[in-house]
Amino acid sequence: MSIPIAILALGMLYFNLNPKSFAYFPKCPFYSFTGLYCPGCGSQRAFHEMLHGNLWVGLQHNFLIILVLLVIFYKFYVFYQNSFQKEDTVKNILYHNAAPWVILVIVVSFWILRNIPMDPFIILAP
Repeated sequence: MSIPIAILALGMLYFNLNPKSFAYFPKCPFYSFTGLYCPGCGSQRAFHEMLHGNLWVGLQHNFLIILVLLVIFYKFYVFYQNSFQKEDTVKNILYHNAAPWVILVIVVSFWILRNIPMDPFIILAP
């Protein structure tokens, strides 16, 4: 019961406060120490913009949020489909042995590509 309340509270916080305007939100320690973008850099701003319906602006802050949203919606889909049957009819592909490795390759590739300071990779920087 406390997890949905925490998600709702975070959603309300990010809806009402813009992370780029308030100092309350944590800054990326990896970027602070290295000057390089981590895979999560721009996620707070992206989440804020997407809650306001600015999907393209949100994606420009962090394109990796597409993967996060796909995983979350897929998990809800599998849960919803399997909650009404006696046995699991939809097998969750995220439990496959290769799934974490595929996600790791995507995240590390994104991490490397967004730090290359030339076209077309500049679009990946927040």
